[in-house]
Amino acid sequence: MPTCLVHPLPYQADPAVYFQRVRQAPGAVLLDAGRPAATRGRYDLLSAWPLAALAPLPEETGAAFFGRLREQLSSLGRAELPAGIDLPFAGGLLGYLAYDFGRRIEVLPDQARDDLGLGDALFGLYAWALISDHQARTSQLVFHPGLPGAEQARLLALFERPPADGDGAPFALLAPFQAAIEPPRYAEAIARIQAYIASGDCYQVNYAQRFQAGYQGDPWQAYGALRGACPTPFSGYLSLPGGGALLSLSPERFIRVSGGQVETRPIKGTQPRGRDEQEDAHNAQVLLASTKDRAENLMIVDLLRNDLGRSCRIGSVRVPELFALESYPNVHHLVSAVTGELAADKDALDLLLGAFPGGSITGAPKIRAMQIIDELEPTRRGPYCGSLLYLDVRGEMDSSIAIRSLLAKDGVISCWGGGGIVADSAWQAEYQESITKVQVLLSTLEQGCLQAKL
Repeated sequence: MPTCLVHPLPYQADPAVYFQRVRQAPGAVLLDAGRPAATRGRYDLLSAWPLAALAPLPEETGAAFFGRLREQLSSLGRAELPAGIDLPFAGGLLGYLAYDFGRRIEVLPDQARDDLGLGDALFGLYAWALISDHQARTSQLVFHPGLPGAEQARLLALFERPPADGDGAPFALLAPFQAAIEPPRYAEAIARIQAYIASGDCYQVNYAQRFQAGYQGDPWQAYGALRGACPTPFSGYLSLPGGGALLSLSPERFIRVSGGQVETRPIKGTQPRGRDEQEDAHNAQVLLASTKDRAENLMIVDLLRNDLGRSCRIGSVRVPELFALESYPNVHHLVSAVTGELAADKDALDLLLGAFPGGSITGAPKIRAMQIIDELEPTRRGPYCGSLLYLDVRGEMDSSIAIRSLLAKDGVISCWGGGGIVADSAWQAEYQESITKVQVLLSTLEQGCLQAKL
């Protein structure tokens, strides 16, 4: 079996130190563990200059596109890491699936307006990566054996020399964020969802609203500010053709595959952080004791057990963690874990195809919930509730649910917030929750907007 070459570099806790050198290169991508405040992150992974870029063809199904991704991985060739080196990526695919990639998997209506012009998916095939392991405190360049020696030498020299000066154009909003849905219309949508629930159409629907503002400057500067305000373990920055970018500060894992073992960690249940220790502890206990939030969480756990069961060995799906508390700078979350073992005749792409988009951001039953989302949300979600992910030549994969995520494109930055609606949801509380979840992101960028005007 061919073996990757691994070159050690000085350890950097901040991925910006190394990413700064490639962030303006074609296909620059950073998957960011959000250290030091994030509790579950271990690895930062960055790369650029992909060997190929892959996007779905206009009428291509999800299964057909995933077939092309398999072919690209096969063309790069399987490779192993040297003995004693434990890293998550040995060359392969890095990219995103938009929420609307789900239209290529399931038959859905076409009512929500597509005003973002973002492709349903974009992946690069990468033969190298720079990976920082925050547990072992190492930073290492990993070269797939298919990468030419001259390119290996160029990259090694690039990362060994001091970084160049210059951080790009300062980022600033041109005006504060504006919500796309006024409260009366939000209330009407919640009432409509609850009518569907009462008639037996569904049990839960995730409903979201979009916030937008004009901007100028470099989105990378915005990402740096957001990361400082809200570090999370499944963050990421993906440069887009034409100068735009995806900026994700997600706390939620979608699906991880490692050594054939599968894990998903759905989030369902949210309370804001308190203004002091006493209020914060009280809010956490309210969440842990909430019958409504626990019922919502359990509903999604059951959905995901079914989704994983399509590609996992019969009898292997388990729920080792239920209703655990995870806390972030702006909110407390209720999180569960579902695990399984990949079936012998399935791979990570089969698993992804059977489970995308994640049940925690659609509702239950999934397809009916997605139909209702398309009916009631005025615009398509784009990257929101999609996924940032890697899939390497060994079959190792990790993916996020792209909540707390923003799209900077064509001078407009978009951000989304939402929540699961059930029979006893109060629209006022749900409306506030949709803002609370992203308030730290909006406020951080709006603060820069105010400073820019002074």
